[in-house]
This record gives sequence, C-alpha cells and structure tokens, in this order.
Amino acid sequence: MCMQCVTGVAVAATASATGLRAWLGTRRGRSLSPRMLRLVTAVIITAGVVVAGLQV
Repeated sequence: MCMQCVTGVAVAATASATGLRAWLGTRRGRSLSPRMLRLVTAVIITAGVVVAGLQV
C-alpha cells in the first residue's frame, strides 16, 4: 500500500474514532471511565486501519 493510501486511511479512521468516542462520551459518559474511553478509541482506530487495509 502506498503512503498516500495509508495516510488517507489513517485520517478517516481517526476521524471516525473521534466521532464515535465523542458520541460514546455523551451517551455513556457516566459508565465509561476516561481510561476505558482511551481504550475504545485505540480499538476503533486499529480496527478501522486493519479493515481499510484489507479492502485495498
């Protein structure tokens, strides 16, 4: 995969993770600790990059 493709995928995965993390923070703010939100963000970003890499 070329660097331009990797960069596009990384930006899209990060934007999606940020939006989902913000949504989770507002919907489940009391039940999720800051540490759990960081873990969820890392999992979402990793999953997005892996899935996008498999599709290319």
